[in-house]
Amino acid sequence: MTSIYDAIKKDHDRHRELLNRIAETEGASEERKQAWTEFYRDVKSHSAAEEETFYSKLMEQTWGQDAARHSVHEHAEMDEILEELREMDMSSSGWLTRFKTLKHDYEHHMEEEENEVFGRAKEVIGQEENDAYGKRFHDRKQKELGLIEEKREDALED
Repeated sequence: MTSIYDAIKKDHDRHRELLNRIAETEGASEERKQAWTEFYRDVKSHSAAEEETFYSKLMEQTWGQDAARHSVHEHAEMDEILEELREMDMSSSGWLTRFKTLKHDYEHHMEEEENEVFGRAKEVIGQEENDAYGKRFHDRKQKELGLIEEKREDALED
């Protein structure tokens, strides 16, 4: 089984690839649409699973509360941009400008998690629990993939 850290890092690596692929495409091309759809769905399910498995555990520690709140806040900000982009015309210059903001912010977020949060998190989720948390993350992410539209509709009703 994959450790929680490897599972999150693997997703991040895929997200970086997709961000770069989207940035290299133009307009509303099929390639951009496909990469965007994969990125949108994977980030939505990744963020929710990360909050529910990884960050909820970190909140048991005083320092973890601030780290978790900070990351969850960044998730919320990125979620807003994801939804804006989903509604915009992909071939507009406004879409690309907003996408570049998302790309910059998300790359910063991933780097911060990997270089700062992971090190401290290993004090809470140690070697003996890595795989169990990795499985919880993976299972929750799969469940979240099926909830994306339902959650989106609920958010639109608010």
